[in-house]
Amino acid sequence: MTGPSSRKAILRQVSTDNPEANSLLHFLSPTSEVLIGRDPRCQIVLDSLTYGGVSRQHARVCLTSNQTTGQPLCWQLCDLGSANGTYVNGQRLQGCRTLQEGDRITLGQNGAQFIFEYRVAASSSTADFPPIQPVVSPAAYSATARQGSQPLGATPTADVTLSQLFPIVSTGRDLTRKAYLIPGSIIVCTVVLMFASIGNTILFNLLLALLLAGGAYYFIYQLCGKHKPWWLLVGAAILTMLLLISPVLSIFILVFRGILPGNVPENIESIGFPVLLVRMFFGAGLMEELLKAIPIFVAYAWGRQMRSPQRERIGVWEPLDGILLGAASAAGFTILETLGQYIPGIVNQVSIQSGEGLAEVYAIQLLIPRILGSVAGHMAYSGYFGYFIGLSILKPSKRWQILGVGYLTASALHALWNATGVLNLLILTLVGVMSYAFLAAAILKARTLSPTRSQNFATRFSRLP
Repeated sequence: MTGPSSRKAILRQVSTDNPEANSLLHFLSPTSEVLIGRDPRCQIVLDSLTYGGVSRQHARVCLTSNQTTGQPLCWQLCDLGSANGTYVNGQRLQGCRTLQEGDRITLGQNGAQFIFEYRVAASSSTADFPPIQPVVSPAAYSATARQGSQPLGATPTADVTLSQLFPIVSTGRDLTRKAYLIPGSIIVCTVVLMFASIGNTILFNLLLALLLAGGAYYFIYQLCGKHKPWWLLVGAAILTMLLLISPVLSIFILVFRGILPGNVPENIESIGFPVLLVRMFFGAGLMEELLKAIPIFVAYAWGRQMRSPQRERIGVWEPLDGILLGAASAAGFTILETLGQYIPGIVNQVSIQSGEGLAEVYAIQLLIPRILGSVAGHMAYSGYFGYFIGLSILKPSKRWQILGVGYLTASALHALWNATGVLNLLILTLVGVMSYAFLAAAILKARTLSPTRSQNFATRFSRLP
C-alpha cells in the first residue's frame, strides 16, 4: 500500500479467558456501517455455539457526525435492540454512544469483547473495506428485523447449511439455556402421566397441582434471576409439607389461635370485619408466615456450616436467596393445603347434594385458581418475608428491625387477603394485585442489592425503549 499515512479505526477482538491477548482485528470502514452479531449477513459474524447470548443482529458501528461535541465526524456504537444488551466499559448501552479510543465493548454480560483502537496505516484507500451500506437508526433497524425483511444494504446468501436444514444439530447448549428444554420436557412428562391417570382422581389432581405450582414458581424463579439448586427448592417445599402434618402445626395452633387472639369461628359472618381482620392477622398471617419461613432459617443455618462456594450456593446470604426459598416453601404449603383441606371439604359437601361426578368438577375448578393464585397469595407473602430475612443477613446491625418490618408486613397482607374474601371479589382482586406488587418490588430491589448482580439471568418481559 502506498500514499500518506492515516489512522484507521479497528475493533480488536479479545479473548474472555485472556483479555490481554490479541485475537482478530476488524478494520472499520468510514463509508459503511459494520454490523456485529450471529447473522451470516453481519460484517463481524460470531459463532452461535460460542456466543449464544449474542443476538443475530446485536450492534452496529459507523462513522457519523457528532452534534453534541461539535466534532464533524466520530465513531458511534448503537445497540440494535439486543436481548442481552451491549456494554461499554461495564456500563449498559442505551441507544447509541460515541466511542473513545480504548473503550471495551462487551456483547451481553459475558459475551464477545472488543476494544476500539486506532492503527496507523499507509493508505487511506477504502478498497479493502466492505461495500457501502446506508446507515439506519436502531429503531428503524429493529422494525425492519421484526418485519422479517432484509436489512438495508444486506446481500442475501444463496447457500443453505446443514445447521439451517437441521437446526437441532447446531443449537447445542442454547436448547437448555435459552429454549427452556428442561421445563418443556417436564411439562410433556407430566401431561403424559396425567393422561395415564385419567380415572384416578387423587393422582390426577396431584399431578395437576404439581404442574400448576411448578409453573407459578418458575415464573418467580425467572424474575429473581439467580441460580439455586433445584433439589434445595424442592426440599424447602417438602419440609413445609412435613411441618404441616407434624406436631409442630399443633403447637403453632395452640400459640396463635389458643393463647393469642387468632381463633376464627366457622361462621365468619357472625363477626365484624375489623374483628375478623385482627383474628386473621394472628391466626393466619403471623402463624403461617412464621411456619413457612422455617425452611429459610434451616437453609441459612445449614449454609453456615459449609465452606465456600457451597455455602453461598446452598445457604441464605442475600434477599434473592430468601425470596426463592420462601416462595418454594409457600408452593409446598399451597399444594398440601389445597389437596388435603379444601378439595376434600368441597368434595364431601357437593357430593352429598349433587353426587360425586359434579363434586370432582367443583374440585378441579377450585384447585386451578388456588394454585395459580398463589403467585399473588402464599408465594407473594412468603417471598416478601424471605426478602427481609435475606436483607437482615446483608445488614446484621439492623437485623431485628428488618425482620420485624418484614414479618408484620407479610402477615398483614396475608390477613387482608383472607378477611376481604367475605366482602366482594373486586376488593379481593385489588388486594391480590397489591400483594403481587409487593413481591415484584422486593424482587427488583433484591436484584439491585445482589452481590452477584453481574451473573443475574433475569428474564426481560419487555424491551427497553
